[in-house]
Amino acid sequence: MSSNTLQKDWYEILGAGLSDSQQELRHKYQRLILLYHPDKQSADVPAGELEERAQRFIEIDQAWKILGNEETKREYDLQRREVAMTQKWPVDAQVPLEDMNWIEADQCYTYSCRCGGEYILPVDEAEENMFLICCHTCSLSIEILNKS
Repeated sequence: MSSNTLQKDWYEILGAGLSDSQQELRHKYQRLILLYHPDKQSADVPAGELEERAQRFIEIDQAWKILGNEETKREYDLQRREVAMTQKWPVDAQVPLEDMNWIEADQCYTYSCRCGGEYILPVDEAEENMFLICCHTCSLSIEILNKS
């Protein structure tokens, strides 16, 4: 998924919320795609408005391509969360992945927070090059640097 993907709020384009189910997302997509489909437009609509509706149709389709697929939706949600975290929480430290403790039984990395809590990173999220995680006890966050 490209970094341009985050330039638009695909949930907003579909009129959806983060907690909407796939079925709810599909319903909102289908309703909007019928409303803005070029073949469904009235002949008396001004050309400028037709162009705007065609562009809206393209955006709705793109939103569904991202949010309608579980894998791309998960990736998009993770990227949104990362951006939101950098905007809302200050980064307390940058920690190389190699400095974190590996917990085999839980299949995750951990790192102690100065508050006494822990930062926990599941192994499936550790494949990213760089991202933020929050302490499970306080509001501090750290940026994880992955050299791979």
